[in-house]
Amino acid sequence: MSLSLMKIPKRYLIVILTFISTCVCYIERVGFSIAYTVAADAAGVNQSSKGTILSTFYYGYACSQVPGGWAAQRIGGRKVLLLSFVLWSSTCFLVPLDPNRVFVLVLARLLVGVAQGFIFPSIHTVLAQWVPPHERSRSVSLTTSGMYLGAAVGMLALPSLVKFKGPQSVFAAEAALGAMWSLLWFKCASDPPRSEHPKATAAGFGESLLPLKGYQKTKVENGGSAAKAGKIPWKKILISLPVWAIVVNNFTFHYALYVLMNWLPTYFEQGLQLSLQDMGSSKMMPYLNMFIFSNIGGVVADHLITKRILSVTKTRKFLNTIGFIVASIALMALPLFRTSSGAVFCSSLALGFLALGRAGFAVNHMDIAPRYAGIVMGVSNTAGTLAGIIGVDLTGKLLEAATTAYSDLSSPESWRVVFFIPGLLCIFSSFIFLLFSTGERIFD
Repeated sequence: MSLSLMKIPKRYLIVILTFISTCVCYIERVGFSIAYTVAADAAGVNQSSKGTILSTFYYGYACSQVPGGWAAQRIGGRKVLLLSFVLWSSTCFLVPLDPNRVFVLVLARLLVGVAQGFIFPSIHTVLAQWVPPHERSRSVSLTTSGMYLGAAVGMLALPSLVKFKGPQSVFAAEAALGAMWSLLWFKCASDPPRSEHPKATAAGFGESLLPLKGYQKTKVENGGSAAKAGKIPWKKILISLPVWAIVVNNFTFHYALYVLMNWLPTYFEQGLQLSLQDMGSSKMMPYLNMFIFSNIGGVVADHLITKRILSVTKTRKFLNTIGFIVASIALMALPLFRTSSGAVFCSSLALGFLALGRAGFAVNHMDIAPRYAGIVMGVSNTAGTLAGIIGVDLTGKLLEAATTAYSDLSSPESWRVVFFIPGLLCIFSSFIFLLFSTGERIFD
C-alpha cells in the first residue's frame, strides 16, 4: 500500500484525504439528526424542542469559523484539522444519547460544533497551499462533495443501525470513523514545500501561510526577492463586496442544506407518513445527487476556464446562477409532491443544483484571496453556520405552529413556508452574486 501511495502525487493524496474528512464529518451530522429524532420521538419531545437541540451544534460551529481560519493561517491547516477530528470524535464516544438529559446534549453538541468549525477553514488553507489554480475548482468540488456522499451513506446505513443496535450505536460508529481518519491523516499528510516559481507564488500556490512577522523575503527563480505582507487585511476583507457576495450565497446554500438535512427525516415520516427504514435506498438520493452535481460543477468550471471558453468571473457567475435558480424552483415545488418518489425527486433536484452552484461561490474565495483562503472561508462559513442556527430552529417553531393550526404535519400547508423561505433566498442570493462577485485576485 505504501508503494502505491508513493506513486500518487502528494497533492492528489491530500485532496483524497480531505474528501474523506468531509465525508466522515457529514456522516456524523446526519447520524445525529437520525439518532436524536428516533430517541426524541420515543421520549415525546415536541418539534420546537427538537429544533433547539438540532440547532445547538451550529452555535458552536459559528463560534469557531473565523478562529479556525486564523489558527489554520498561523499554526497550519494540517495540525488544526487533526486537532478538530480528535476533539469531535472523542466527544461522540464519551457522550450518552439521552433526550431527557438536555444539558448534557446541549454541551456535547456545542463541543462537536466548535471542533467541526475548524474543519473547513483548515481544509481550504491546505488546498490553497497544495493545489495549483487550474485544478482548484475540481479539487474543492471533490473535497466538498464528500459532505454529500457522507450524508447519503448516513441516510442509507444509519437508520438500520439505529433499528437493530439502538441510537447510541450511531455515536460509537461515528467516533470510530473519526479516529481512523485521524490516524490516516497523521501518517500521510504533510505541509507543502514552499514554491519558488514566481508565477505560482503570485497565485498564492505553495505558500506555507505560517506565522510571519512584518515582511518576509521570498526568493524567486531569477535570484531576486519579493516582499510579502504577513499582516491579515481584516478591514479590507470585511468591507469587500465580492467577499460579501460569497457570504450571502454561503448563507443561502447552508440555510437550504441544513433545513433539509435536519428536517427531511421528519418530512418523510410525519409529512408524508413514510418510514425511513421502508424507503430503502431512495432516501439517500438527494445527497447522492449533490455528490454527483458537485463534481460535475467542478469539472465544468475548470474546463470553461482552462479552455478559455469563459473568464473566471463569468464561469463563477454562470454556474452559481444556474444552480441557485433551479434549486429555488425545486424547493418551492417540494410541498406539492405527496408521494415518496415525487418528494425524493424534488429534494434531489434542489440539493443537486445547489451543489452545482458551489462551483461558483464556494471556490471564489480562492480566486480573490488565495493567500487568505482560510480566513475568507471562515468569515463566509460563519454566515453559513448562522443559517443553520436560524433555519433549523425557525423550522422547528414553524412546524410547531403548523401542528397547532392543522393538528398534525401531514398537510402540504404545514410545510409550504418551510420550503418557500430557502427558495426565495436562492433567488435573492443569485442576483447578489451576479452584481458583486469577481474572479480576479483582489487581495495581495
